[in-house]
Amino acid sequence: TNPTRAAAWELLTEYTKNEALLKHALTVEGVMRHFAGIYQPDEVEKWGIIGLLHDIDYEMYPNEHCKKAGEILAREGWPEEYIRAVVSHGWGICSDVEPQSDLEKVLYTIDELTGLVTATALMRPSKSILDTEPSSVKKKWKQKSFAAGVNREVIEKGMAKLGIDQDKLIAETIAGMRKVANDIGLAGNLQAI
Repeated sequence: TNPTRAAAWELLTEYTKNEALLKHALTVEGVMRHFAGIYQPDEVEKWGIIGLLHDIDYEMYPNEHCKKAGEILAREGWPEEYIRAVVSHGWGICSDVEPQSDLEKVLYTIDELTGLVTATALMRPSKSILDTEPSSVKKKWKQKSFAAGVNREVIEKGMAKLGIDQDKLIAETIAGMRKVANDIGLAGNLQAI
């Protein structure tokens, strides 16, 4: 049987207490659900759950990121497909599992991108994803000093693997984040403008 979102959330919050990391998990879940609607509409739940859990080991085991996640999920009896997907998002950084499926490629690509989009949204007077436009994110992408922790090379490698262009990738990522704006603290205040 496939794991439920409730089980995933329970497991995530057992290993992750940091609010910023939980918001990142919810962000990636939202974007993964959105992209599942494009690539595999019958697997929205699976894509979302994998997005939710992708950094399960990061707070407690930052130096063993991806490796520990695989161990935790295996110990809990999670399906191999879920474990592989979670481990593959660290490809070339903390994992040698290369993303193969659309699900894995999307996770690998949008994980870093959501950080850039979040930082862009927070720079707006409204502090909202709801009025953040792809053009703003593209401008910030070019400024290497902005959100310097975001690995743009990873996003570019992922885009190439997916065969998606930057405009579409950014637009769909924003669309996915808008669906969970309240949960991730980015509904902001559109009246502030």
